[in-house]
Amino acid sequence: MSNRSFPFVRKQRLARHPSAFLLAAQLLSLALYAAFDGTPSGRVLLSSFGVLVLVLAVWVVNRSPAINWIAWLLAAPAAALSLLGLVNPDLLVWGALFEAALYFYTAGSLIAYMLGDYQVTVDELFAVGATFTLLAWGFAYLYLVCQAWSPGSFAGGPNPGQPRTFVELLFLSSTNLSATGLSDIVPVTPPGRVLAILEQFTGIGYVAMVVSRLVGLTITRRDRKRAS
Repeated sequence: MSNRSFPFVRKQRLARHPSAFLLAAQLLSLALYAAFDGTPSGRVLLSSFGVLVLVLAVWVVNRSPAINWIAWLLAAPAAALSLLGLVNPDLLVWGALFEAALYFYTAGSLIAYMLGDYQVTVDELFAVGATFTLLAWGFAYLYLVCQAWSPGSFAGGPNPGQPRTFVELLFLSSTNLSATGLSDIVPVTPPGRVLAILEQFTGIGYVAMVVSRLVGLTITRRDRKRAS
């Protein structure tokens, strides 16, 4: 193999792991929120980076068994409303609704991708983490919509009486989905609590699915080795 073929091989290997790029982008966004959230320039940076995450989500759907045009149908208005929200903050709520729908659709496509065969690939391992972040972000955006349509849905944290920031709602979503339950930010209205209950069911179901799949594949591999 010539040296000229190495870049092509590397590109092929990178293209095999879209879930890794999505997971890395989600984790990088956490660092950006920690560094720039609440600053004037941070809104522009985070919104722009959010559009990149949406593109990566569509790429992941494109590599899965799901229908690609549905992802674009959700991603296009989500990206447009996210950027327009820099001028008109009222549009951010509708953008959050579309982003939540896209994240849930992408999570579903990754689950179908992971369950599509009887082998665990490297990209499927990345997909396990990416799916968790998609679910956490999706519910965080739903919490944001819930807070806008039902003010006072979430209490706790600094500045009591003020709407919770997206980072605070993402923190609530992550702890709720993982069943950590730190409880410093809590839902206090019926819509908020219903969303929290749905996320708890989702988290338990997702963990049970991942564990049962890994256990089942381990048993299948062991049985094949014995048979051979």
